[in-house]
Amino acid sequence: MKKLIIQGGNRIAGEVTIGGAKNSTVALIPAAILADTPVQFDTVPDILDVHNLMIILESMNVKSSFTHGVLDIDPTQIVEAELPSKAIKSLRASYYFMGALLGRFHRATLTFPGGDNIGPRPIDQHLKAFEALGANVSEKAGTVHLDAPNGLHGARIFMDMVSVGATINAILAAVRAEGTTVIENAAREPEIIDLATFLNNMGAKIRGVGTAVVRITGVDTLQSMNTHTIIADRIETGTYLSLAAALGDGVMLKNVIPEHLEAYTSKLMEMGVDLQIDSDKIYVPTVKELKPVHVKTMPYPGFATDLQQPLTPLMAKANGESIVVDTIYPKRVKHIPELQKMGMKISAGDGKIIIDHTDELHGADVEAGEIRAGAALVIAGLMAHGTTVIHKADNILRGYDRIVWKLNRLNGDVKIEDED
Repeated sequence: MKKLIIQGGNRIAGEVTIGGAKNSTVALIPAAILADTPVQFDTVPDILDVHNLMIILESMNVKSSFTHGVLDIDPTQIVEAELPSKAIKSLRASYYFMGALLGRFHRATLTFPGGDNIGPRPIDQHLKAFEALGANVSEKAGTVHLDAPNGLHGARIFMDMVSVGATINAILAAVRAEGTTVIENAAREPEIIDLATFLNNMGAKIRGVGTAVVRITGVDTLQSMNTHTIIADRIETGTYLSLAAALGDGVMLKNVIPEHLEAYTSKLMEMGVDLQIDSDKIYVPTVKELKPVHVKTMPYPGFATDLQQPLTPLMAKANGESIVVDTIYPKRVKHIPELQKMGMKISAGDGKIIIDHTDELHGADVEAGEIRAGAALVIAGLMAHGTTVIHKADNILRGYDRIVWKLNRLNGDVKIEDED
């Protein structure tokens, strides 16, 4: 494991270029095995999850190479094989191999995926979708077996709850199935549109992504004709916006898609941050005074659950009490005891997180329980006086592209070391 060491107190300034979306990338890489040709992705974030997915590809004889943000994947010699459970357990998005393998081979066997522990995220919606498409599903000792001996066929799938993962997995399984599949109550996140764009450019017939009803007409083959450029990461964007508002003296964020962040940027403006939003960049001027806000996380296009924690350190600077209600993952509170160690006035109870004005944060030894909790600690560490050491920093590196390099370019003082 790694640890991040932050010397706090520096004001930040300059510009930062946002990387490709983690939540797109982790779906696009499994989707690549549905192609009958080599595939190329551009603006791929350099994060641990990408390297773990490449290990999983290697186990299936799928060659991949990753340099300077370009990822090449060749699935033309793919073979069925047992997937490495260590890599599977390290990231939750490995479950997209269920839909992709089912679409490619009509069968799949996977151990239960890992990833961030932020409360229950059951995969029953995924399995229900696979059954509707004609797969037999069995589960034993933490391993899921999927088998469709007669092939997959189109079906109507109604999601009991809006689920990004289940919507993506249903698309991956249905894209080469026979007939037409209709997914109702589908998730609408931009990353799902990005996935569908990639598949449609290879010959898939997917309509309605970005709405609650997605229609997929199965095709026999998918063939890549061009490089797919991954959309900008809205969660990374939101994290740097919070950081820039908290201790920036003029920060420009480049390669952003403002439309994907409207629920978030409107909250920043409500707090008193005078954002200057352009078509593909956002400038954050120096912030003098902040007002408290109430935030309620919701499925897209609402306020993203992944952004409630990175906003927390900024809320602590507001003049008054701010409140967060996370309707998606109410147990997403791992950042709270760690921020308390740094002197932040923050607490949780009755299904809400309360953040009071905090004059000063101090450095401390803390632990990144998961990606976005880690991001909140990074911002707090940069705001604090003294040295902050963030243990389990691998959780941050799983989701943030070249974060140490980017922060230091903004005048942060951050380094990464191996744990003793």
